[in-house]
Amino acid sequence: MKKIVVNGIDGNFGSLVASYVQKLIPKKYLVFTAPREDKLKQYSEQGIKTAVADFNNPDTLVSAYKNADKVLLISMPFVGKKRRQAHKNFVEACVKAHVGQVIYTSVLSAGNPFNPSVENADHGYTESIIQNTDLDYIFLRNSLFAEAFISDYMRAVNSGEDSIEKNMGDGKVWFISRRDAALSAACALNNDLLHRAILNINGIEPFTYDKFLKVGNEVTGNNIKYVRKTDQELYDYFDSIGVPRDTNGDFSKSPIQATSEGMVTFGTTVREGYLDVPVSDFNKLTGHNPITIKHMFENKDEFLLGDRHSTEE
Repeated sequence: MKKIVVNGIDGNFGSLVASYVQKLIPKKYLVFTAPREDKLKQYSEQGIKTAVADFNNPDTLVSAYKNADKVLLISMPFVGKKRRQAHKNFVEACVKAHVGQVIYTSVLSAGNPFNPSVENADHGYTESIIQNTDLDYIFLRNSLFAEAFISDYMRAVNSGEDSIEKNMGDGKVWFISRRDAALSAACALNNDLLHRAILNINGIEPFTYDKFLKVGNEVTGNNIKYVRKTDQELYDYFDSIGVPRDTNGDFSKSPIQATSEGMVTFGTTVREGYLDVPVSDFNKLTGHNPITIKHMFENKDEFLLGDRHSTEE
């Protein structure tokens, strides 16, 4: 009998995948995991198999993944050495558990060694260690989530600000909705034709930040302007409003649920053209067109980033 494992269903992204995948795959084939038992209760009550999978405790991973046909790795919500170790634990567990295929949510241009994003090192590392095993895989290289930028836009509006500071220059990015990225993951779990595949999960059209704000302003009736900043100026700004530099920081008083290191280096990535990649596999994988930025602004309350939900320590 098939065994399809979805990790991290306690997080924002994972909960979306859990919802989508149930429409594609019979629940008798599914196994949902989280690092804590209490986060699994709602699914076990629905008759879905569940397992505790703690990425800092590899033995739990081997047990949960044993002889699975497919296992989804949603990138861990922390950055740097800690994440690379957790991902290494995952890969080694999949090998020991004789997993058929790994599906990994990576980032656009992860294979480019000159990509300046602080996130890129972790994603490139994870892709490479998977490729250096005999595991089959699908890498879903997601573009930037539009929800993060819509949330930042609404933060500025709700704070009475008339501008947003970014270091993106006039670079272009093909924003994707987190919902579409989650749908891509669910469809990859249901796809038996792709092997050792690398897919770009991009939005429908490229946006400079000016163009993004123009759509937001037209839809909402606001007039938020774009103030171009250098990388250092943007770090200084985020420091001044209490945004943590990295995922080890305190988010309790931060107006933005993202790290300044991640945002600044992603801005550099956009400015230098690393995310202006017109090739997208989203439609081919899912059979749908991506959600547009205009639609997301028109339904902005449904497309906000949300709190940091992961229970991974």
